[in-house]
Amino acid sequence: MASEMHLPESLDVALIAPCGMNCGLCSGYLRDKKRCPGCNGEDENKPKYCVVCRIKNCEELAASEATFCYACAKFPCLRLRQLDKRYRTKYGMSMIENLEMIHEIGVDEFVTRQKKRWTCPECGSLICVHKVGCLACGHVWNQAPGKAKEGNHAGRDGG
Repeated sequence: MASEMHLPESLDVALIAPCGMNCGLCSGYLRDKKRCPGCNGEDENKPKYCVVCRIKNCEELAASEATFCYACAKFPCLRLRQLDKRYRTKYGMSMIENLEMIHEIGVDEFVTRQKKRWTCPECGSLICVHKVGCLACGHVWNQAPGKAKEGNHAGRDGG
């Protein structure tokens, strides 16, 4: 699997999507073929579902000229709550918690904390949120999805 994916080497503020997704940890961003540039990048290599994303293309967000959904009067909207539930359940990441943290501490500090949170405790490589194991060493970290907590990988204690 590692041969089909780029190992995440660094995270960047520009890779944080309006919904709070860290695109630098996304399998679409990390793959070799038709690599997605992240939600804030050009649409050319994005999967169709990303190009037509109702959150990225939200009229409320565009009208407010806000960068992140937390600034919207409808936060959290139904679509964001649905996405958040799916990611909490499947991957142990909460978009709403990410957005609340960005609002509270700023996007730069959020990215710094993300680097710590999503680092493999075995080899020190960054972890793909969509995979159950580290792309570099294979260490299985996503054993308790749905319990995302700062400092724990998808609810995994320790590390």
